[in-house]
Amino acid sequence: MRVAIAGTNRLAYWVAHYLAIEGQHQFILLSRTPKLALTARTWQVVIVDYNNQGNLIFNLAGIDVVVSTVSGGAQLSLIDAALNAGVERFIPADYGGSLSRRLPVDPLDRGQAAAINRLQQYEPQGMAYTVFACGILYERFFPGGTRSTNIGQSSGASGEGDYLVNIRSMRSQIPHDASGRPAMISMTAVQDVGHFIVAALDLPQRPREFRMRGDRMNASDLVRVAEVMRGTDFERVQHNTATLRDRLALARSSHNEQEINRVHLLIATSEGRFDFEDANLNGMIDFTPIRFQDWLPTAWAGELP
Repeated sequence: MRVAIAGTNRLAYWVAHYLAIEGQHQFILLSRTPKLALTARTWQVVIVDYNNQGNLIFNLAGIDVVVSTVSGGAQLSLIDAALNAGVERFIPADYGGSLSRRLPVDPLDRGQAAAINRLQQYEPQGMAYTVFACGILYERFFPGGTRSTNIGQSSGASGEGDYLVNIRSMRSQIPHDASGRPAMISMTAVQDVGHFIVAALDLPQRPREFRMRGDRMNASDLVRVAEVMRGTDFERVQHNTATLRDRLALARSSHNEQEINRVHLLIATSEGRFDFEDANLNGMIDFTPIRFQDWLPTAWAGELP
């Protein structure tokens, strides 16, 4: 099997890393610019132009599977080229909550819906696709947030402290579900997402969606993990649907786009967008992902006084 990894962010790195360790599949990385750190690892980096279909089709010749970590128009162009190059399977950059929890009009959408629509359109022509749902990435709680890993930069809320808890300032926002309990969240480390994806390539099953997680807990318990790490209680603001809607209205009235995006994430969390009970992929492969309480202290080692 020949695999093309589109993008060079941290998820792309871990997919390449585990493909290299496994050694069973050839792979290339598609990048807009040279990446000396990746070529130094003897990985093949191919320079592509996402605005040039001929260039993309040429570089996808002979590829069986595309793993995308690019979004928006670049991903749509990649999907078009993959079909025309005869790619058998496409894994879109849609690593978040389950497809079943998506809203028809989704304020969190950053081109994912258009990509899924395009893939559905092309599936009868012979290119299958699979979505890998991982819930919330642990790296949202990383120093610098997911932005520091070049993931989710178009979301408008990818910085440190933009979601649920600011570990450095020791403040948190805890959304509650419709029953009044702290919302449940499924989560995975980006390194483990890469491991799951590579392991799934060899599975005979090809469902519409693989769901994976490294941990599952409610928002209050998640904040408690951070409190234990810091050795003190955090400021906690409890939210229900009404308070979140009020906060969203205030953010809109002040045209605060970053705050609007933050609140939409909390609302989605309260509605169960990032949780699933059945992590079907976990039961299909022999792999134990890292727990959040083990990951967090390592991620913040040397960052705090």
